[in-house]
Amino acid sequence: MAAFNVVRFRVKPGRDQDFIQAHRNMGPGIPKGARRFLLIRTGDNTFCAVGEWDSFNNIVEARPMMIGMLGGMREMLEDLGGNLGVTDPVSDEAVVDMSAKSRRAAPRTRKAAGKKRATPVKRASATGRRKGAAKTGGRRVAKKPAKRPARKAPAKRTRR
Repeated sequence: MAAFNVVRFRVKPGRDQDFIQAHRNMGPGIPKGARRFLLIRTGDNTFCAVGEWDSFNNIVEARPMMIGMLGGMREMLEDLGGNLGVTDPVSDEAVVDMSAKSRRAAPRTRKAAGKKRATPVKRASATGRRKGAAKTGGRRVAKKPAKRPARKAPAKRTRR
């Protein structure tokens, strides 16, 4: 599974656009094993950089280059406090992938007893219910039997 690094920054007031432009100007020097990088504004003067990598070893190999890039931005950044310095970095391998792509790649199936082919598992609709399920507010309710047509009353007999 992929690995990720996430770095939190606080930019000095009035330096947001310089910080964003510095990330745009990093150019084509994408390190080996890097899939993509995102810069996310998380609030006033705060950002997170997220990198997706093929493996954790690729992150380790690219650390000297990333520290060098940080050197060019250091004067734009404020200290985060708590003995962190100007960045709060974390990284490791992903343990769960909930992307739409990963879910489409391996459809869920179950084997029916005695059958050779796997049958698809019924998935919930956009409303969270299987087709034909009653609206019950989360409770399981037995289905009501279909109504039978009303019986016609027997014709009245008249005397002649």
